[in-house]
Order: sequence, then C-alpha cells, then structure tokens
Amino acid sequence: MNILQLNFERGWRGGERQTLLCMEQLRRTGHTVSLLAREGGELAARARDGGFTVHAVANMTGVCRFLLGPGRRYAILHAQTANMVTWLAILKPWLKGTVFTRRTAFPVPSKRESRTAWKWRRVDALVAISEAAAEEPRRLGLPVQIIPSAVEIQPLDEARVRAFAAEYSLDGKLVLATAAALTREKDPCTLLRAVHRLRQTREDFVFLHLGAGGDAQEEAYALHKTLDLGRHYIFAGFQTGVESLYRLMDAFVLCSRHEALGTSVLDAFLYGVPVVATNTGGLAQLLADDRGLLCEVGDDQALADAMARILADRSLRAGIIERARNYVCREHDPSSMAARYLKIYKTIAGTASQDVTG
Repeated sequence: MNILQLNFERGWRGGERQTLLCMEQLRRTGHTVSLLAREGGELAARARDGGFTVHAVANMTGVCRFLLGPGRRYAILHAQTANMVTWLAILKPWLKGTVFTRRTAFPVPSKRESRTAWKWRRVDALVAISEAAAEEPRRLGLPVQIIPSAVEIQPLDEARVRAFAAEYSLDGKLVLATAAALTREKDPCTLLRAVHRLRQTREDFVFLHLGAGGDAQEEAYALHKTLDLGRHYIFAGFQTGVESLYRLMDAFVLCSRHEALGTSVLDAFLYGVPVVATNTGGLAQLLADDRGLLCEVGDDQALADAMARILADRSLRAGIIERARNYVCREHDPSSMAARYLKIYKTIAGTASQDVTG
C-alpha cells in the first residue's frame, strides 16, 4: 500500500514524534510510506535521515499543488495535524482514502462548529489519540476510533547525559523536570509558583524546563525573576535527544490546562520516572489506578505537595514506577498502534476498490 503522511508543523513536539514513529512502524510491515511536510522543518529533516521519501513544500499553496498532482496517486493520505485535514476535506473529490488523527482536546469554539464538523465528516476515517481527544467529534455526532499514541525505548546517549548534567551542575541534586513548550495551555506560571512553594521546604533540587518558547514565555520569564528562583528553575529550552535526559530525572511534572494524552508522560513511564500531573484530558486516564499523582488544574499548592511526596517517599515512587511501566508497555506499544492504523487503511482501500469496480 502506498501511504502519504501529512504534517506541516514547524517544530518538533509530540505530534511530530508520533508521525515519524508511525511511519517507521508502517514501513516495518512492508508498506511504502512517504511524508508531506514543511520545507526546513525538523520533521522533514529527521524523516529524510531515516530514509523516507519527503515531499517538502514552503507554504499551503505548495501543499495544494502537491495534493492535486502527485498526491492523487496515494492510496491513503493521513493528516496528522488539523491544518492538513482542511486540505484533505477541500480536495476530497480528487483524492483517494483519507484519514485524520486528532491529537488535541481543545473544545471547538461555537462559531467554528459547523465548519469543523464539515471537515471531519469529509475524511474516510476520524481517529483520536484518547477519549479526551474524541469528546468533541462525538459531541458533534461524528464516529471516531481511538488509537493511542505509542512510545519506544531509545538508545541511551551517555555522553549527552554527562555533558548535560555538567552544563547545568546537576551532580548531587534531585532533578525534577517537565518537557513542554512555554505556552498558555501548558501553564508554566502555575508550575513556577509550585516550584517556589517547594523551595520553601527544601533546596536540594533543581527543576528543568525542557521545551521551546511560546505565547507564555515572556510572562514565565518575568515570574521566574519575581520569585527569585535562580538556579532552582532552569529554562533549558528545546533539547534534541530528550529521551536520554529522562535518565537524569527523579520526577516528571506536567502542568497542562488541556492535554489530549501527553506523550512526554508516556516517556516518563517508559524510563521509570514517577509523574505528577494535572487532572485534565488524557492525563487523568494515564495516571489512573495509582500510576502517578494527579492535581487540579491551576493548583500550585497541590503540585508542590505532590512533588514533595514523590521526592520523600521511596515506597510510593517504586509502586508508581512499576505500575506505570507495565501500563505503557501493554497499552502504548508501537507495533500495536501501526496494526490498528493498517486495519483502517485496508478497510478504506477495500471500500474504494469496490466503489471503482461497482
């Protein structure tokens, strides 16, 4: 089967990681997989390095031209981002099988409901990465299938870990961390306030904020200065090979206001790092059954208390780590994810073939 994945994001976040992982898994099953992506983007570069055919374009005009030209040859066109499903919907009469994976849990604004529902109805299969991501399609009366995101162990780059630890003087300190862009949906200011509260009770730790900038960056930097967090809270920026850095962590924290699933939490599960997170969207499902500590959105005191518990209670940590690792290996396996997508692809391709012969 000839499959085209579509992702036009500029940076490298969870959705881009999942796009590339999905491509790798599909290729292992013997199918031909290509990518339509933004020229100069991280995903395009990594896919090329991985040996994939990458069709890189500079803008949406380029996307449209490609889809109306070479794109018409693909049996399956799979949009991994919301901007790409728009074009699949508009150009549907000229395309073959189309799939969209929804990776967010944001409510659809009322003024955009009819337009969004129209786009989602136009694809042959609508997928969500969690129950939280499926809520809005279902509310709009649309059928949706759940295929959770997946993670797999990456090789440990020991030299990278040593260099990073030396750069930020981590030796002898407890390390807490998050991996999130500085955006309002990730709520970095509540996280800063929580770390400030934790520092009132202990000072033997450092908190690492791994992630790119965003619309809350200026506010977060200002609050960091106001709270005088100094070297207790380090904005380390976007990091390549972040998987190796989980080996340095004593706890992982995610402070999102909205979260469809949270692949960074899945990474923490996989690498044996106990998690504290907000009780929202897919995070509530991930941390259920004592697989982590949940706090209400915006509650910096609860976050501080949960971080303190994780650091102080070895028995609590050990139980969380074991339950979380068993869960992620069972429920978020990459080959299982690919098999579920292939089942959808084959159904769509078979239906299209019947329509042609009929």
